[in-house]
Amino acid sequence: MSKQNANEMAIAFLGVGQMGTPMASRLISAGFSVRVWNRSKERVKELVQRGAIEASTPAEATASADVVITMLPDGPTIEAVFGGAEGAFATLASGAVWLQMGTIGIDWTERLRKTATEARILFVDAPVSGSVSPASAGQLIILASGPDEAQSMAEPIFGVLGSHTFWLGAAGAGSRAKLVLNNWLVDLVEMVVETLTFSEALGLDPRVIVEIIADAPIGSPYAVTKARGMLDGDYSPNFALKLAVKDTLLALEAARSVGEELPITANLIAAWQRAVSDGAGDLDLSVVYRYARA
Repeated sequence: MSKQNANEMAIAFLGVGQMGTPMASRLISAGFSVRVWNRSKERVKELVQRGAIEASTPAEATASADVVITMLPDGPTIEAVFGGAEGAFATLASGAVWLQMGTIGIDWTERLRKTATEARILFVDAPVSGSVSPASAGQLIILASGPDEAQSMAEPIFGVLGSHTFWLGAAGAGSRAKLVLNNWLVDLVEMVVETLTFSEALGLDPRVIVEIIADAPIGSPYAVTKARGMLDGDYSPNFALKLAVKDTLLALEAARSVGEELPITANLIAAWQRAVSDGAGDLDLSVVYRYARA
């Protein structure tokens, strides 16, 4: 395939949830023909109003598609969406490009890559780093890995969705990198929680501590933003806690598979899981601060 212009490329977008909606919206605004499918139809309505074509099944979405993008929560869901008479594989043409952009872990990425290869689909493992706001602004970091022949089709799409694409090698490298980055993120959030609660226990104003950190070389813009949100009690979901827990478990599993330990991560996961069980899973992961103070 050599189609590289928006008006020449047909995209099937499967999974338009919290992240998929702004991503698909950007592609529509850029002039791509986008056919969307989602288990919940409410999400689809918004995109249809912006110019997307609604598909009633995954197979309908991928019929005549040059590229299929998946932004679905996990491997079993993707396997179900692609299989069967109404699944994506029923109509996806040989030679099409599959951009798998969700975080599903190493094992499922390899399993889906093999399935795609058997179907003669070019599989690109390309999870993204960034939450809803960067997705809306086209500022995602894309961790791409896959066959060289898929890059010419993928790059125009990645250029709309992200500020930087890192091509990391064979498919699977992107998912490994995403687990490393997400492990960094959850450890950083846990560190923020500990810093705020420690400050309070010592009788200090945590807001002042945050401002000191913001001006210091040790400050991280992400950590400072999360700290301010925690102190304001703003847990509007940019990265839902239930998804952070899912990704954290994938990271711990990957570490065990190569004989590594992640002690900080291993120590936080039980408390984060309890917060999900308590009903906080749909809130931002920063909500763990509320539970640390309980």
